[in-house]
Amino acid sequence: MNVLAVEQISHTYFTKQAAVTALEHVSLTIEKGEFISFLGPSGCGKTTLLSIIAGLIQPTRGRILVEGKEMNTKQKVIGYMLQQDYLFPWKTIEENVTIGLNIMGINDYAKKEKALALLTEMGLSGVEKQYPYQLSGGMRQRAALVRTLATDPKILLLDEPFSALDYQTKLKLEDLVWKTLKQYNKTALLVTHDIGEAIAMSDRIFIFSAKPGRIVRTINVPETLRTHPPFAARQHVDFSSLFQVIWKELENIEQA
Repeated sequence: MNVLAVEQISHTYFTKQAAVTALEHVSLTIEKGEFISFLGPSGCGKTTLLSIIAGLIQPTRGRILVEGKEMNTKQKVIGYMLQQDYLFPWKTIEENVTIGLNIMGINDYAKKEKALALLTEMGLSGVEKQYPYQLSGGMRQRAALVRTLATDPKILLLDEPFSALDYQTKLKLEDLVWKTLKQYNKTALLVTHDIGEAIAMSDRIFIFSAKPGRIVRTINVPETLRTHPPFAARQHVDFSSLFQVIWKELENIEQA
């Protein structure tokens, strides 16, 4: 069974002056453990679709199914990681990564210990009592990922989570996130403007048209790339050829 199904999603934003359609007739399915990326020009509705999947926005038309059941905001199945880490500056890292558990009323000692153990797996051993301002940007994003994983979501939504980082940190974090999600067999959806990032991390890539956003092409990343961690995939001979294919596709969309 698909873990996620997006069925004929359309969304229009209404203002006093106009109605702007951001998405039109978007449908896709995602299997458990898949890593999916959304690519397309700015304003094509990628983040809007992520917000609809998260239950933050109700679509004008269509529906979201999680494991065959219609999505509703009461379900605790979605984890959302953004470009900014949004750690609470007045709370310690330990308090930040367990805040989702506390909000959900989960007082399970084992789950809190697992969240703290994830900090060590992420190379953040010993920072539990520190505050966000004491950590680098990359360390803060790793802590934000631990916070997202702590509630054991079925699906992770990643909205350009590496774009604010320097390039070296970004590449290291791509590898770390990819390996962690594979280890825990998590399903993930990534919104990015970075073609290389999408290729290196994904199993499939959905390319969106300009506004209104529609899926115009689905790219199946070859096994020669998707079985390697992102940094190694970037070095593979098949990487540049696929990059060129996607680059030309996006150029055609912009020219159209």
